Amino acid sequence: MIRPALPTDAGDLHAIWTPVIRETTHIFHTTERSEEEIAALTQGEDPFLVWADDGRVLGFARCFPFRAGNGYTRTVEHTILLAPNARSRGIGRSLMDALAQAAAAQGKHAMIGAISAENEAAIAFHAACGFQAYGRLPEVGYKFGRWLDLVLMGRRL
Repeated sequence: MIRPALPTDAGDLHAIWTPVIRETTHIFHTTERSEEEIAALTQGEDPFLVWADDGRVLGFARCFPFRAGNGYTRTVEHTILLAPNARSRGIGRSLMDALAQAAAAQGKHAMIGAISAENEAAIAFHAACGFQAYGRLPEVGYKFGRWLDLVLMGRRL
C-alpha cells in the first residue's frame, strides 16, 4: 500500500538507502544519511511516498527541487529505491505513478531522473514509465575511485 512517509519509517528507509550508498554507483553520494536526517525529510513539503506491507516499508519515492532559483520551481528531481525483495513486483511502477500524481497536484510541470549510466535497469525502468532521455553528462560523478557518467531523463506531468 502506498502512503506518505512518516518519521517512524526512518529505520526501514535507512535500511533500504544505506546499502545503495555504501555498495553501488546507483547513487553518487558517499555519505550515508542518518535516521534523523531521513525522518526530517519525511516532514518536508515535497512528496515522499512509501510502499508499506505488513508494517514494513519495502520502497520509497520522493521529489525534491531540481535546481535552485525560482525559474525551476515547477520542475522536480526524484529518487526511487526498493528493497531487494520488492523488485519486479510492480511496486516501483506504482510508486512512480503515485509520485508523479502527487507532484502534479502541487503544480509541478516536469520530473527529472538523474541516473547513473551504469544503472541500466533504472534507465530501462524510467523509459517504461514514460521518461525520455534528455542527455548524458560524462564524468560528472566520482565514487569508488572512478569517474561516472550521469544520464538525465525527464517526463512532463
